[in-house]
Amino acid sequence: MHTFALAGCGRISKNHVDTLLELEKEGRAQLAAAATKPFGFVPFYPGPGVGGHCIPIDPYYLTWKARAHDYHTRLIEMAGDINDEMPAYVVTRLQDLLNDRCKPMKGSRVLLLGVAYKGDIDDLRESPALKVWDELEHKGAAVDYFDPYCPKTKRPGGTKKSIELTPEALAAYDAVIVTSAHKKGVDYSLVEQHASLVLDTKNVYGGEGKENVNQL
Repeated sequence: MHTFALAGCGRISKNHVDTLLELEKEGRAQLAAAATKPFGFVPFYPGPGVGGHCIPIDPYYLTWKARAHDYHTRLIEMAGDINDEMPAYVVTRLQDLLNDRCKPMKGSRVLLLGVAYKGDIDDLRESPALKVWDELEHKGAAVDYFDPYCPKTKRPGGTKKSIELTPEALAAYDAVIVTSAHKKGVDYSLVEQHASLVLDTKNVYGGEGKENVNQL
């Protein structure tokens, strides 16, 4: 199951993300329509990578065991490589969006919406949001975060606290990146209304946000 998820996430994240960007709502509508099939189809959408203690790790036990029998699981390894590249892809996508607004990445204030590896939990293990954070800081961005499940997060140099999500706070950031799909504790309408730029990497808006909301 975890190997299936790793491969599925890797395939859609890299091979189809540019296609979805070109097709915009049409491509996502086709995925949504296909997902109404009651069997034989599982929709995968582009994301910032995979996290947790299962999907990014367990498939490699199968890879290790296969190598002991002189068999190479190239699909698993390629999927892992693709998922590992996604945090950097997210930052590149944001950089392009900022460039469209004549803003450099360096010095920009960026808010991460969620740092847990998946929605409605407080687990940070292998979280792709933290890798996106690292990439952003490497590019010179000033990063804060909001996560109702993770009030404090250890970072190099100290502990960061989740900000209070208010209209004034949102308006002060150059960009907001949705990096965890929390269903509780996050007012996405508030974010949509007051953030100048939103990059939705978790499909929480379903491609139906305002003009300031951009899909991965």
